[in-house]
Amino acid sequence: MIGHLEGVLLETEDRSLLLNVQGVGYRIYCLPETLLRLARKEGEKISFWTYLAVRENALDLYGFEDKEEKRFFELLLTVSGIGPRSALSVLSVSPVATLTSAVRSGDVAYLTKVSGIGRKTAEKIVIELKDKLGIASVGEQGELEDEALVIEALKSLGYVHGDIREVLKSIPKEITGTSNRIKAALRHLGK
Repeated sequence: MIGHLEGVLLETEDRSLLLNVQGVGYRIYCLPETLLRLARKEGEKISFWTYLAVRENALDLYGFEDKEEKRFFELLLTVSGIGPRSALSVLSVSPVATLTSAVRSGDVAYLTKVSGIGRKTAEKIVIELKDKLGIASVGEQGELEDEALVIEALKSLGYVHGDIREVLKSIPKEITGTSNRIKAALRHLGK
């Protein structure tokens, strides 16, 4: 029903933001990293791809700056037992490309280890989305293993998951290999 909104950012809170669209304030639930990034942009014009969740007693808007995040969010909603808040939680732990690789390769362990969701839920996600996302290539499976090792190494050094995820997004894909990616991540985290 409401697929896209553009307006002025009024305020950000811990799980949502308020967007003024021609005098109407829309409460939009977003990924934590999006809220952190936008916290300094109050008063500026922004736009979101949105998903309207209709429940018996509420209409909730979920917003995404990236159309791919919205598409994956909607795919997660097709999994039985996954609601909008759970789907947003899953998306908040890894980039869409990494989650897609994990599902394609059937890596339940990665999903449970990285996202903190239970094994049964991770298995449901893999089973129900695997056909929709296609089969993983050998390269994707290796990249996924590298990504998991990088995350584990940085967590063991005391970095928090949100910071790790942001840094991994900024590392160019040309930098390959676990040790090279860890070094690149540490350079970014050290700034």
